[in-house]
Amino acid sequence: MAFCQSLMNELYKYIGQFEDVPAGDIGVGAREVGFMYGQYKKLTGLYEGVLTGKGLPYGGSLVRTQATGYGLIYILNEMLAAAGKDLAGKTVVVTGSGNVATYAAEKAQQCGANVVAMCDSNGYIYDKDGIKLDIVKAIKSNRSARISEYAAQVPGSVYTEGCGIWTIPCDIYLPCATQNELDLEGAKILVKNGVFAVAEGANMPLTREATDYLKENGILFMPGKAANAGGVATSGLEMSQNSLRLSWTAEEVDARLHQIMVDIYAKVSDAAKRYGHEGDFVAGANIAGFEKVAAAMMAQGIV
Repeated sequence: MAFCQSLMNELYKYIGQFEDVPAGDIGVGAREVGFMYGQYKKLTGLYEGVLTGKGLPYGGSLVRTQATGYGLIYILNEMLAAAGKDLAGKTVVVTGSGNVATYAAEKAQQCGANVVAMCDSNGYIYDKDGIKLDIVKAIKSNRSARISEYAAQVPGSVYTEGCGIWTIPCDIYLPCATQNELDLEGAKILVKNGVFAVAEGANMPLTREATDYLKENGILFMPGKAANAGGVATSGLEMSQNSLRLSWTAEEVDARLHQIMVDIYAKVSDAAKRYGHEGDFVAGANIAGFEKVAAAMMAQGIV
């Protein structure tokens, strides 16, 4: 704990040389990881990779930025295929406009879906012809501006202030913004408007009541503990590359990520079936996760 505090103190001191930002307002992105990694090496004299999400020049991995969003679509595709459905031609709403949302939308579009809405903390945009991600990236990733600018740049699109993106009719809803962003009332509106699949890109974006309601109404639902594992999985791939002193191509990393998400779906689905909860991926994810931890504990004589 003392070491971690020392590391953070050095980080705040370093950032303070360049800008006046209160410590509590510092977000953790590639820049901050870089600062922390540099201070880690300074304080310990060690080079071994203990931080992931690093920049490419000093041990980072290609596809790490896209990984959570891409992984979400890979596992969504598995869930849809098992139900005899696919993404092609489907209308999709993606909440958020950060890395997870942006790259989930990108991969969904590559799979033939029509992503019609995205949002930020101020409001949401709707574009019936399909969100132009190059414009979203220019606004959000390049300039950290408000997504309302999209409507000013794209004729026919509409910006709405405040919450309510879940009121837009869609086939598939991908919450990728923040915790507890969709409550029971929102879930009811989704079901009423004909949604048939929901997969969590953020950490616990649905309340427990919303999750239960979707399941009770037969909506295909993949929880975040499985659906957004792609980011952490690719951090593991980054550590593997560091250990091997290798840098895999984007295609190699993406292929490994894809297979990891396919495997996660298989384990979640199988666990649900074995315990009499076929199609309940919440139960399946909980059981599969518990089984893995329990097996490791027993193998090591801990229990």
